Amino acid sequence: MSYLYFPGCSLKGTGRAYEESLLAVFRALGIPLTELADWNCCGATAYMSIDEHQAFALAARNLALAESQGSPADGAVQLIAPCSACYLVLLKAQQCLAADIALCQEITIALKEGGHCYRGRVRIRHPLDVLVHDVGLSEIARHVRQPLRGLKIACYYGCQIVRPFALFDRPHDPSTMDDLVRILGAEPVSWPLKTHCCGGSLTGTIPEVGWRLNYLLLREAQRRGAHLIVTVCPLCQFNLEAYQDQIRQRYPDLAPMPVLYFTQLIGMAMGLPPRELGLQRLLIPVDGLMAALSKEGAHARA
Repeated sequence: MSYLYFPGCSLKGTGRAYEESLLAVFRALGIPLTELADWNCCGATAYMSIDEHQAFALAARNLALAESQGSPADGAVQLIAPCSACYLVLLKAQQCLAADIALCQEITIALKEGGHCYRGRVRIRHPLDVLVHDVGLSEIARHVRQPLRGLKIACYYGCQIVRPFALFDRPHDPSTMDDLVRILGAEPVSWPLKTHCCGGSLTGTIPEVGWRLNYLLLREAQRRGAHLIVTVCPLCQFNLEAYQDQIRQRYPDLAPMPVLYFTQLIGMAMGLPPRELGLQRLLIPVDGLMAALSKEGAHARA
């Protein structure tokens, strides 16, 4: 099966490590990803709250591009959207266009002005869904070269990839990433905040509120014994990692906690080169942690 790939703005900026590790893992698994040509910003969730119709037009243009560039599988072009906001916005636009005839007609006219046409033949996918359900856990396990034994991980799904559209996992207690972590050799910790919001853009608009939300997530992961947090969203990763200094100034009980993309974790277990996974971009590196775990594993085997 072939997949088109919609990076969105974040993966070309602050989330570059997400793109690097995603492409590296898919390449290692022998799955070609073709970047959608001439894509535009999806508008994110903020634009939806300002002008919903223009936001739908932005999203629909990307869907129309996917239809014109992709090869249909089972009647639909497979479009991967790694960013949680992009994934949610594209899904919302698709479902609203299918349900609202007047809106669909309005957006169709706007697309026609730009030389585009959308017929509803795109299946929007998150890479977590693709890896677990298309590739399969057993196939990923076959590529594991360096099992992450001894590593305890808090799997953070965030609030957008399974709500309100629970297309591939349970909305309140998702488990796909936990299952993936297990086949990599690590241990997912049980924690109740896996789908709680990180605050999104609040860290930039009302920092004190955003920092508090992220502190609660980090503190609970720490309390549950996690060595690190793994996430699927570029904004979640940025919020949880980049503001830890500011958060610790207010909440000194918090220890530094590495925050990785789930694709980086897969790549580490597959033994891919660190730079291919963007590990050098981490503000809180995992080198010391992984070295300590490797030493513990060597002692246990001796």
